[in-house]
Amino acid sequence: MAKTAWQDLYDKREELLAEADALIDKAADEKRGFTDEEQEAYDAKLAEAERLADTADRLKEKAKRAAAAEKDVVPNHEPPGETRIEVGEDRRTLEPWAKGSRGLGDFMVAVARTERNHNVSDPRVHRAIQGASEKNPSDGGFLVDQDVAAGILQLMHETGQVARRCRRVPVSTSANSVKFRAVNETSRAAGSRFGGVSVEWLDEGATISKSKPTFRTIELHLHKCAGLLYATDELLADAAAFGSFAEEAFASELAFELDDRIINGTGAGQPLGVLQATNVRVQVNKESGQAATTFKFENAVKMYARLYSRGLGSAAWFVNQDVFPQLYTMSLAVGTGGAPVYLPGGSAAGSPYASLMGLPVIPIEQAKTLGTAGDVILADFSQYLLAEKGGVQADMSMHVEFTSAQTVFRVIIRVDGQPWWSSALTPAQGTNTVSPFVIVQGRS
Repeated sequence: MAKTAWQDLYDKREELLAEADALIDKAADEKRGFTDEEQEAYDAKLAEAERLADTADRLKEKAKRAAAAEKDVVPNHEPPGETRIEVGEDRRTLEPWAKGSRGLGDFMVAVARTERNHNVSDPRVHRAIQGASEKNPSDGGFLVDQDVAAGILQLMHETGQVARRCRRVPVSTSANSVKFRAVNETSRAAGSRFGGVSVEWLDEGATISKSKPTFRTIELHLHKCAGLLYATDELLADAAAFGSFAEEAFASELAFELDDRIINGTGAGQPLGVLQATNVRVQVNKESGQAATTFKFENAVKMYARLYSRGLGSAAWFVNQDVFPQLYTMSLAVGTGGAPVYLPGGSAAGSPYASLMGLPVIPIEQAKTLGTAGDVILADFSQYLLAEKGGVQADMSMHVEFTSAQTVFRVIIRVDGQPWWSSALTPAQGTNTVSPFVIVQGRS
């Protein structure tokens, strides 16, 4: 039987998703992150795949209405993508209809309907575990539609202020870690650049001195961050509203926790945070006689001077909101007067953030309170590696709390991260080291 137009669209969608997966595998095999061109191609393929699925859904519904009209019967008003399967029918033939979920709330309704009427199988519902008997619904949970899980991941990166600025590295499906070969450069002095590469000026016929680069290995091992959310049957009665809430809540919480680990993580079972990476981050001294719980312009100037020069175009100030009163009253002494140095955010046509030394000032909850080292962080997070595998894994089960009539929704992400640098860098001239991550000494 010839394929319908909507089946052809679903096939094209699968081809685009396969091409997107190939980009991930290629980057993982080469132990690197996406290039700008690859990231643009990856996003474009996913966007086009989503548009194809939406068009296919509409064509399929149109075909169903036309078929119903020919038979002079009332059309089936079940949700798009749902069909009734007779006993013994091959469920695999319905796999293309498993695309295009309308969201988490819609998925919850599909799970409930599937469990209450075993002859109805919504192809958006996939069993996560098969037990001794596939006729027994309590033998397994359900995998949440990939589109829903991808939506949570997208919201997570949109919500997080720190993780979205990191250098993201995909991990291949067959691995739980990724290794990099990095140049072992800790000094920009002659003979130390690029770990030992050097050139020299010579007279005619003179012998060139030998030099070679040195490298080090960076290895990131994936760590798991997971959460559970319970929903009563009463909440499921408003599944659409609750589904939107669950997606947003999980995305926000995952974003918060990931940002917090990138800032404060110990590196033990979780990413290594920049505040704990004492070999990499630079801490400048407070001013002599500086009062407790203050942040002065002199602190900012000294921090700015210790930021590595190539980061000036992509760095930002990440601050606790407790620091705001200090920033808005900050000034530079000029004779017997002074001049303001902190610029609040511009108009709608300008930057949404205030600026200090020309760099945006971004408030984050993960920064320490005023007076504690880490209350103000000058950072270029493009120098932080964040390894991810498979985005967000989302599952759902009606059986964990069956006796209390609750459904359990679970999300898991597997990530690891650490600064790209192994230590602060000694410049070619001078002894004050520089780094992409700079803080000021505590003033409590």
